[in-house]
Amino acid sequence: MRLIMLGAPGAGKGTQAKKIADRYQIPHISTGDIFRANIKNGTELGKKAKAYMDQGALVPDELVVDLVADRVKQPDCENGYVLDGFPRTIPQAENLDAVLTSMGQRIDYAINVEVPDDHIVRRMSGRRACVGCGATYHIVHAPAAKEGICDRCGEALILRDDDKPETVSKRLAVYHEQTQPLMEYYSRKGCLAEVDGTEDMEDVFADICRILGE
Repeated sequence: MRLIMLGAPGAGKGTQAKKIADRYQIPHISTGDIFRANIKNGTELGKKAKAYMDQGALVPDELVVDLVADRVKQPDCENGYVLDGFPRTIPQAENLDAVLTSMGQRIDYAINVEVPDDHIVRRMSGRRACVGCGATYHIVHAPAAKEGICDRCGEALILRDDDKPETVSKRLAVYHEQTQPLMEYYSRKGCLAEVDGTEDMEDVFADICRILGE
């Protein structure tokens, strides 16, 4: 079972990807994790990626695809994997398809966790992070026992810059321009599936499991 998780920032695709990985015993693969592992292990691909990152430059699509391809060739991916946060653009998707075809593989489902922009802005602007231990809360869905104070360490809770409405709106604009076209791309390939990401987390997961044949 080879899956791609799609969805806007804050849609909850990462959470669902982890739940899928646990349920179906397949690796949850994110590009961030791949970068960190290759850089830590000093691989040739990792050294190339680090050279770009050290300059503050974006890692080229071809190198990102090479890193992903190297990861999915590992033995733990024999029964499948779930890609989280990749591909982000049509060129990346095309490159990934070419590499998978050369390996005799294809993506079974691209699952889009659909959440309206206004819902995401409200959801993310309700997040709070502890300045001490990094624990995360939500003022509606997972509030601290005492408002503004971390349950774990007693330090202050803050709204991070990344979660401020104006920042979230900018990220969503980039998403709609660069990543949303992937919906049509995978729809044409006949592997796009969509779930309502505004539902309760467990209900969203149940919907995904139905798509996957449970």
